Amino acid sequence: MSKNILGLFYMLISVTFFSLMDVLVKVTGEYALGQILFFRSLFGLIPIFFLIPKDRLKNFYKTQKISLHFYRSIFGTVAMASIFIALRNLELAETVAMTFAGPIFVTLFSIFFLSEKVGLTRWSAVIIGFIGVIFISRPGFENANIFYIFPMIFCLGFAAVCILIRKLTLYGESVWLIAFYFTLVSGLCGLATLPFGGWSMPTKIDFILLILIGLFGSVANILLTFSYKFAEVSLTTPLKYLALVYAIAFGFFIFQEIPSSYTILGAGLVVVSSLIIFTRERQLKKVVVMPRQQ
Repeated sequence: MSKNILGLFYMLISVTFFSLMDVLVKVTGEYALGQILFFRSLFGLIPIFFLIPKDRLKNFYKTQKISLHFYRSIFGTVAMASIFIALRNLELAETVAMTFAGPIFVTLFSIFFLSEKVGLTRWSAVIIGFIGVIFISRPGFENANIFYIFPMIFCLGFAAVCILIRKLTLYGESVWLIAFYFTLVSGLCGLATLPFGGWSMPTKIDFILLILIGLFGSVANILLTFSYKFAEVSLTTPLKYLALVYAIAFGFFIFQEIPSSYTILGAGLVVVSSLIIFTRERQLKKVVVMPRQQ
């Protein structure tokens, strides 16, 4: 099996696992948000430990950039909590479509925090993307539905995470160490909500579902990384948009959700926007950022 085929396979499984995690987060909506975050992190640690090199097992947690890890983890936790809230309260296709606006915010953040120059092409993509988000969010404007703001909070958090991960990798921090600190901090944040109540003892079936949320999310992140490692980004990136197909299908068959014409149109604009940004950044030989890392 060639490296490109292997990379495509990893991307396909990654997108599938992220989509299954989204469904499970929506299905277990009766449990407290902090409890979901805790289970996502607790069982998400398991796959990460398999990536730690043998010679680092005794001191794998050591780093000279603890403050950067902390900020990356906090922004990542806010992003993950926001997308979980959105998944529980909005249609699956709406939520997933709006997450593809992440690269738009990364482009904007790179101007202010990395002093990057953005030309007409990427500015056009940003404008197209925002128009798409407005179309998807139309019901929120009409009905004053506050939950439409949470996918945008996710995108802002995602953008901050991408900027911080760029800095951490420049300092030589490994992927598994970045993932470990994020998972640890997000788990502690979830656990911190326990004294405030709302947690409940899950049934046997729900306990299995909560475990799967952690495993699916963590393995999806790991496979996403390996996909970019083995295959050309131009080959694997289009498969990311399979998540939207999954969201529409799962939303229809599991939750009886039918996306509106505005959602479909807005999703199309957001996808076009992120593809323009992807293509332009590849031409400029920059690190290509694609959603989604949780």
